[in-house]
Amino acid sequence: MKRTARAFWIGPPGHGEIRDVVLPDPAEDEVVVRSLWSGVSRGTETLVFRGGVPENQHATMRAPFQEGDFPGPVKYGYLNVGVVEEGPAALLGRTVFCLYPHQTRYVVPVSAVTPVPDSVPAGRAVLAGTVETAVNALWDAAPLVGDRIAVVGGGMVGCSVAALLGRFPGVRVQLVDADPARAKTAEALGVGFAPPADALGDCDLVVHASATEQGLTRALELLSAEGTVLELSWYGDRKVSLPLGEAFHSRRLVIRSSQVGTVSPARANRSYADRLALALDLLADPALDALVTGESDFEELPQLLPRLASGEIPALCHRVRYADIG
Repeated sequence: MKRTARAFWIGPPGHGEIRDVVLPDPAEDEVVVRSLWSGVSRGTETLVFRGGVPENQHATMRAPFQEGDFPGPVKYGYLNVGVVEEGPAALLGRTVFCLYPHQTRYVVPVSAVTPVPDSVPAGRAVLAGTVETAVNALWDAAPLVGDRIAVVGGGMVGCSVAALLGRFPGVRVQLVDADPARAKTAEALGVGFAPPADALGDCDLVVHASATEQGLTRALELLSAEGTVLELSWYGDRKVSLPLGEAFHSRRLVIRSSQVGTVSPARANRSYADRLALALDLLADPALDALVTGESDFEELPQLLPRLASGEIPALCHRVRYADIG
């Protein structure tokens, strides 16, 4: 008897559909996972949904279990939490995280799943991929005790970075965003908040995650001399202009990129598995529930993605519920 599942696909850019799929029989080193939750990363996934991945980035932007190619049809996503239905005895019945797209069941190698700690609810574990990005960013940034830091852009990644920075001793952390509603998120995460015009300057480090030209310009303005902007935004096919004249050189400012696809060279002795396991351990903090701002059923994804992409739903992480569908 064939195992079947249902998966969300992007057809032409801007349009999604649910497709029936037939699963392969699992090999000895594979597991069958039934999805419990998945998460929509609004920034990257809506960019993919609208067909905004530049052609020269098609290979770089591939998700681990992506099917199809950009701009579409493509099955894309990487925040999945499920329960192991078949596989090694040590994993049977375990809740696991996997970098898998939105699909009701799937077959992957044992090495592709990471057990979720008992201290982390399955619904919160969908944030693991984003918190992993934040971990890698802070390995790159290497903040110090007593640093003055701003995080410009209160999306999933920016809020995750701010939440982790809020645990550093003696650090002044301020989340900066044009949306005043992000003040409540910052409060829940235990960090300060300010709109861009009122943000505290003289920063040693600014983490930029707004994916806007205005945000990156403001990030440079907030730096002290010799300060660094860590750039986490993904702009896709959009061009960005910056004021690199003025005092950029005389103040010896730095703009540095960071991307989760490579483990930070500052922690070259750590593996991808080490980094993900750390992210899952950090998710024991219930304050991170503030990053989940909406929830829908799996079957609603074709109607949900256009609303997320247009900004009609101003989500951070929108969680997808699978219930008992096959």
